[in-house]
Amino acid sequence: MADKKIIAVVGATGSQGSGLCAAILADPSGGFACRAITRDPSSEKARALAAKGAEVVKADLDDRAGLVKAFAGAHGVYGVTNYWQLFSVEKEQAQATNIANAAKAAGAKHVIWSTLEDTTKWVPVDDTRMPTLQGKYKCPHFDSKGQIDHVFTDLGLPVTFLLTSFYWDNFYVFDMGPKKGADGSYTLTFPIGRAKMPGIAAEDIGKCAYGIFKKGGELIGRRVGIAGEHLTGAEMADKCSKGLGIKCSYNGVSADVYRSFGFPGADDLGNMFQIYDEFEKPFAGARSVEFSRSLAPSLMNFDQWLAKNRSRIALE
Repeated sequence: MADKKIIAVVGATGSQGSGLCAAILADPSGGFACRAITRDPSSEKARALAAKGAEVVKADLDDRAGLVKAFAGAHGVYGVTNYWQLFSVEKEQAQATNIANAAKAAGAKHVIWSTLEDTTKWVPVDDTRMPTLQGKYKCPHFDSKGQIDHVFTDLGLPVTFLLTSFYWDNFYVFDMGPKKGADGSYTLTFPIGRAKMPGIAAEDIGKCAYGIFKKGGELIGRRVGIAGEHLTGAEMADKCSKGLGIKCSYNGVSADVYRSFGFPGADDLGNMFQIYDEFEKPFAGARSVEFSRSLAPSLMNFDQWLAKNRSRIALE
């Protein structure tokens, strides 16, 4: 590892981090080495990474000093947080701040911060088009990240801001896939109207991040949006019909109806989908499929993702 540039990957066993680790490890001649940062090095996923050649290091995002040690000697740092694990903007922003400060202290030469837009810039807190959540956010899991971006620039870090898209993996991770009705047909329910929603395979986020690190300083200081394909709800349903061998139609409910579903985070996600619908041009426009493929040539489209993950999607 001494002759390679070390990339310290936060959340190495999670959706994004594991994809980046896999991309680094799959390219032994690429000049980079993988340092997998995880809270539990004894986990099955962490041990699997070690077996493939990753350096597995224990660190907690709530422990800044521990992160400084974990990042020591690293050329690059991939920073990601998980709002859905915390359900707290304050905790997520504290973790992001710890990542930024630790990267600064460690002297990292390139930092990628996995972020999202601050939706209050599009829909102010006092705008009644959608409910305000937690008193000061429209889409907490977006706003939380977007509103902490400044920490990375305030510290003068050589940072690339990576804007991700809707994970198609949510079909099985959060059970957002087609649902079977009494008549045996299926519906795919999203409140996105006729808008095209940028989506991506979670593993491809890591591949794109690796592409950014390989470009070196070229993308430092830039905001880079990624997606595997932009699709309407109806297009996704049609592809589900063909790819999953079912009869599937799009159920374009309103954002109000979606927010009323009542599961944890339904209000946040309802607002998110409303953003996708009402701000399609700036949101989708920031996420170029062609540019994403230039970063990750093996980038999957939705058909390819469905074919690969068909067995994971519950259809009963």
